[in-house]
Amino acid sequence: MASSLLTMAATAPGSQSFDTSSFGKRKIPIKPLNFRPSPLLSRGSFSLFTSSQTPPCYRSPRLREVSSQAIAKEYGCGEEAKTQQIWDFGRALWTFLRPHTFYGTLVASCSLAARVWIENPNLMKWSIITKALCGLVELLCGNSYIVGINQIYDVDIDKVNKPYLPIAAGNITKKEAWFLTTSFLMVGLSLAMLNSGPFLSSLYCFALLLGTLYTVPPFRLKRFPIAAFICIALVRGFLVNFGVYYASRSVLGLPFQWSSPVAFITTFVTLFGLVIALTKDLSDIEGDRKYKITTFATKLGVRRLAFLGSGILLLNYVAAILAAIFMPQAFKLSILIPTHAIMAVSLIFQTRVLDQEKYTKEAASNFYMFLWKLFYAEYLIFPFI
Repeated sequence: MASSLLTMAATAPGSQSFDTSSFGKRKIPIKPLNFRPSPLLSRGSFSLFTSSQTPPCYRSPRLREVSSQAIAKEYGCGEEAKTQQIWDFGRALWTFLRPHTFYGTLVASCSLAARVWIENPNLMKWSIITKALCGLVELLCGNSYIVGINQIYDVDIDKVNKPYLPIAAGNITKKEAWFLTTSFLMVGLSLAMLNSGPFLSSLYCFALLLGTLYTVPPFRLKRFPIAAFICIALVRGFLVNFGVYYASRSVLGLPFQWSSPVAFITTFVTLFGLVIALTKDLSDIEGDRKYKITTFATKLGVRRLAFLGSGILLLNYVAAILAAIFMPQAFKLSILIPTHAIMAVSLIFQTRVLDQEKYTKEAASNFYMFLWKLFYAEYLIFPFI
């Protein structure tokens, strides 16, 4: 009888052995019993579980409620995590597109097309809008290809100069970047072949070629300051303005013809592209020196280069004001003169701020982005000059 009681106590759930030191000092190993509940006790919500397998969440109504809330919370967190991942990739993709250049292409294209259409409202048709949108997507894909290929080959430099860019930061892998960049290239070329004639398609391919030669070894024209700013000024200035203006007139059935405003904006923005090419390296001097990339910033120094870029752009504004004064028949003085005077004054102010902040990397970056805002402003007023 005592032996039976001992065995029952020792085999209670969770027991491993029973010390019988008072009965001969011998430890008796015990295996736990595998209880099987009777059919009567297994009915209802517990029929699938033994007593030791019953989940705690089913042992009381309160625990069931808490468990349900926990499961719902865990499921909700999973959905939120998935949404957050999508959102993070979207932000990384937008950064990958280099928004300031994306906006520049977008504003320039819309402004030039608007100018042509404002001058010829009687020729507008809905079919033209569709064709124009295809042309806009084509240009944006070209822009995205050029900035994408640049980030792929400059990832080591970007880790020093621009660690927030998605490849350098690890938010986008090189494999993903290649897929995106190749996709932009193929879509852009396809639209150019389908939507534009041979002449415009050739211009488009030439711009892409310059963007490739600027970055890709063994050419890597960005290593040579003069070749670098010629590439940027030519693509951002002449090719975009001439190409979009030509396409906008062509889609209306009009022959190409220079007008004073279009000649003005093409010349102005080509010189502006030169300034952007000069000042884009103001905040990148550390990485360029480390990887032996020769730029005007590394040769002249940040202060001299900032004053050089500001001086060229200031002369650009003075020339715009003089053009309005001496060619009143071609331009609206009430718009061209005050807007360019305001922009010139704001440029002088921002150059002074940069000088006061001792040309730190953050100050140089802010100054460069300010120049892009002036770039946008020029195109925004262009249809009305």
